[in-house]
Amino acid sequence: MKFFYILDGKKIKKWLLIISIAFVTASIFYIQQLASESVFSTDPGPKAIYKVENKKNELALTFDISWGETNALTVLNVLKKHGVKATFFLSASWAERHPRIVKKIVEDGHEIGSMGYEYKNYTELERGKIIRDLAQAKKVFDTLGIKHTPFLRAPTGNFNKNVLKVVHSFGHTVVHWSVDSKDWLNPGVHAIVENVTKNAKSGDIVLLHASDSAKQTASALEQIIIWMKKEGYRGVTISDLVNNAHIKSKEIK
Repeated sequence: MKFFYILDGKKIKKWLLIISIAFVTASIFYIQQLASESVFSTDPGPKAIYKVENKKNELALTFDISWGETNALTVLNVLKKHGVKATFFLSASWAERHPRIVKKIVEDGHEIGSMGYEYKNYTELERGKIIRDLAQAKKVFDTLGIKHTPFLRAPTGNFNKNVLKVVHSFGHTVVHWSVDSKDWLNPGVHAIVENVTKNAKSGDIVLLHASDSAKQTASALEQIIIWMKKEGYRGVTISDLVNNAHIKSKEIK
């Protein structure tokens, strides 16, 4: 026995229209779900934190250290004097040589981030060498009692998509900056203060240095903190800044 089906053209068009609308609606919903995902995800591309949308008038002062010990202690004294907490990104090879200063940073309530071990430009290294550098850094921080460094600042500030993927595999999130004090150029205390105070807004991450090569940072820091208090800003760690805030990030190609 044979069966014949008579197709109604109008009904087919109607059902195709309904299916098309359902597909578009589902696609929009899916895209919205992707947009709401954490910025730490590598989809659609790796990202690095450079500032957050913060309505609490908070700034994150961050200090890179890879050389010397005098300036680091002076910077710590200024921060302690004003009751300001900050994040210190340490080269692990430096930390290994200066455990006493590392201990003081922790005891003063500051946050420690990693800058790898040898302070080499990761974008110029093969994946295997980056992995070895990060592993060596982790070993040093573990020995110093710092079991977890959630944030990493790429040595020399340079990174790309491949670097971010390797760093992410070690449990780090790359933190860049949105305000550059340019203190490493030693342009003068006034210039350093101006570079920060004229550009910083709530949610910004400020780049400073506590290596001995940045000779004017401590003096400038005193004035920067005074300005922060006058303007109603509070200095916090990176962890505190990103907590319950909308993180701004940039996709790395």
